[in-house]
Amino acid sequence: MVLIFDLDDTLYPEITYVQSGFSAVAETLERLNAWDRQESLALMNETLRTSGRGAVFDTLLESRGAHTRKAVRECVALYRHHKPRICLAPEAEEFLLRWPCRPYLVTDGHKVVQANKVEALSIKPYFKRVYITHRYGISHAKPSPYCFNLIRRAEHCDWKDLVYVGDNPAKDFISLNALGGTTVRVMTGEHAQTIAAPGFDGQHRIDSLSKLAALLQTLH
Repeated sequence: MVLIFDLDDTLYPEITYVQSGFSAVAETLERLNAWDRQESLALMNETLRTSGRGAVFDTLLESRGAHTRKAVRECVALYRHHKPRICLAPEAEEFLLRWPCRPYLVTDGHKVVQANKVEALSIKPYFKRVYITHRYGISHAKPSPYCFNLIRRAEHCDWKDLVYVGDNPAKDFISLNALGGTTVRVMTGEHAQTIAAPGFDGQHRIDSLSKLAALLQTLH
């Protein structure tokens, strides 16, 4: 068995990264412009709830009469390059500490953002290798099997030997399902209530990583 993990909303709650990034932006804008940090945070969170992440910085800057494309880009850069204040989920840390073989990590997203998350979580020692898919080109992001194939070749194994643990049924499982791998969906985070399209769901479901070890023992 070659075990592979997703990162966001699988090993830690992604909303904590979002809040960390919002705080970094709010703190910088308070220092530069004397905008109240708590008011900025409240507005960003309300915009996130009502309009989604893509509207957050536009709305904040418009509320202050300071909206320009440059200002939006600067907020995005602050968000992406900040040092995150995030922690592994306790059940994830316990599993990684106890599982006898080091797994792999395959994660999508902006390569600087994902690298900062990995560093902030201090998780590299838990893994044989960390694959940030965007380092290989956006076309190789999930559902592309590209990084999974790199792992398969490194391990000299068959697709059926790969077990991927993720949370997002839109992209995490479809390729490995088709290739004969094993997929496990953790019902946590933003996608916990998402109903998967045919063929897109994990073959197995668990409501917490605390159930993973017992499941894996039944698979091989």
